[in-house]
Amino acid sequence: MFDHYLITRFNLRNPQWDLTKNKGLLLTDEWMDNRLWLFESFCFPSVISQKNKNFTWLLYLDQSTTTEFKERVEKLIANNSFIKVFYIDGMSVFQSSIQNYIAQNATKPFLITSRIDNDDCVSVNYIDEIQKCFSQQKYEAIDILKGYTLQIEPNILLGKKEHIFNPFISLIEKNENPKTVWSNNHTQWKRERKIVQIKDKRLWLSIIHGKNKVNEFDGYGDVSWNDLKKDFSVSSKIDKEISDNILPYKKWRFLSMRNQWYVTFGFYLKIVKKKLGLYQLK
Repeated sequence: MFDHYLITRFNLRNPQWDLTKNKGLLLTDEWMDNRLWLFESFCFPSVISQKNKNFTWLLYLDQSTTTEFKERVEKLIANNSFIKVFYIDGMSVFQSSIQNYIAQNATKPFLITSRIDNDDCVSVNYIDEIQKCFSQQKYEAIDILKGYTLQIEPNILLGKKEHIFNPFISLIEKNENPKTVWSNNHTQWKRERKIVQIKDKRLWLSIIHGKNKVNEFDGYGDVSWNDLKKDFSVSSKIDKEISDNILPYKKWRFLSMRNQWYVTFGFYLKIVKKKLGLYQLK
């Protein structure tokens, strides 16, 4: 009944996006090397470990990507035919490139498009839980409210997090000139009336690192990495690094308390704003 595409932008040039949160330059070789390491360590192993394999993963890289990095990507995905890689001319053609591919390849009457950033991680049940929401909707966004967040530098911290209109959103629609989930920035889905929420499962893991564009660690609670990694696949090397060096909860308990207040307040404030119609709805 549907074709399901998971879609990731990688290093697409964007004139509005040129510095990290620490004022470092983006899209340099150093940035790309770090981003590929994050991809290899977190994103890639989590996606190829999905229990439900009924989807295609579309990766979009910039056409200016060097041969060295192209070869690293191609080698990594070589044994995974469900992954398709595209080299395109920056963010300005990202959406049209997605729509062109879907127009040529999606044959089912309905379409699901989901997103994941190349430095984040999803539960092995991520794809399956999204597909469980399918009921031949003509148009409906799926917002997964709960997840975890992991800081990997300078200290390793792991906590729970709630985030409405987050970067792990999906869109179900009829396959008739589909818009796809990338027709909006994830924060703009707050304006959408036709949206449902997965509230009872934690299905994503956002990774906080030195080259994030804006994110800061705001996790809370005492979360066991040994328990969590049963559902979130990462590379063996990063698994050992986390296991050996994660900061015990007792050493950041007060930060956890502050973060929990901050996350909870912001989360429910957005819910109230939406219910009161303070966002311009579509």
